[in-house]
Amino acid sequence: MTKDKRVLVGMSGGIDSSATCIMLQEQGYEVVGVTMRTWDIPSHFSTPGQEQPDEILEAQAVAARLGIEHHVADVREEFRKVIVQYFIDEYMRGRTPNPCVLCNPLFKERILCEWADRTGCQWIATGHYCQIEKRNGWFYIVTGDDATKDQSYFLWKLPQEILSRMLFPLGGMTKDKVREYLAHKGFEAKAKGGESMEICFIDKDYREFLREHCPDIDERIGPGWFVDSKGVKLGQHKGFAYYTIGQRKGLGIALGEPAYVLKINPEKNTVMLGDADQLRTEYMLAEPPVAPDIEELLACPNLSVRIRYRSRPIPCQVVRLPENGYLLVRFAVEASAITPGQSAVFYDGNRVLGGSFIASQQGIRKISAEHAPLFDKKR
Repeated sequence: MTKDKRVLVGMSGGIDSSATCIMLQEQGYEVVGVTMRTWDIPSHFSTPGQEQPDEILEAQAVAARLGIEHHVADVREEFRKVIVQYFIDEYMRGRTPNPCVLCNPLFKERILCEWADRTGCQWIATGHYCQIEKRNGWFYIVTGDDATKDQSYFLWKLPQEILSRMLFPLGGMTKDKVREYLAHKGFEAKAKGGESMEICFIDKDYREFLREHCPDIDERIGPGWFVDSKGVKLGQHKGFAYYTIGQRKGLGIALGEPAYVLKINPEKNTVMLGDADQLRTEYMLAEPPVAPDIEELLACPNLSVRIRYRSRPIPCQVVRLPENGYLLVRFAVEASAITPGQSAVFYDGNRVLGGSFIASQQGIRKISAEHAPLFDKKR
């Protein structure tokens, strides 16, 4: 079979990647599978003495049953250096990371491309619930038909050279339909399988993970002060890395009324608390964007933004600040809990125009007041 009909599938041994392999076979592709061994967790090993994690054994079993070539990529050391270290570093900066956003372009899809070249595959495919559209010479991520499983939010950093090779066979299906399809193809037990973890390398509270993999974290940070919006000390906290914007539970302080984390200042090791109203804002600052066509993003009349996974898109306008290339976002309705380190993903309807990491909101009132005329000029 020619190279243009060979496709490399990232196989986890689960529902989605297994269905992806079967569908592509039915579409006439010669499927090659690769499973990445990224991070070992005790719960990934079902039996004593087991040398390979469950997902590799399950992927190998599926590959054998389908008669497809299968490879294992042991990338644990690189994963630790790139993705896990990023996760730790972001919390140490007082930010809240979303490792999946970085993992896809810098790690998983990049490795898929390398293995595709090595195995003579033109295409790479995954079980993500999203789609691809080519428009004006650019490749765009488009939301999946199953709104409850759509994963377009995580893929905004994928570069054009990867998108041009990507196939997403599940993008036009719902999860229930995928389960039905898999059962119909004779994989009844797998079709009833559970969902994977949102962060694949953490099976506990992230604070425990930080302490385990950064043993001197409490020495480096130490206790600090909870403060209110006026800087008045309210009590001690355990260290700024253990908190995130919008957090209400587990603060370890009783103020007689619900309190939320409003801001984190890693330089001063302070965590600002306040009420829910103080979390709301009309503006947001985001780092310089990544987009196929940045001018299209800036000029889009029907722009919306998602500021966290599973959140609803919020209609907005954006301007690019001339001094640093950051985006100033003005929401059509107030947003809540703007969290530095998370992703702001911009949409025109169901098409991803680009994305950015949410920046520190320090000085946002002054910045928005100074640059408000830029929005008026766009009208």
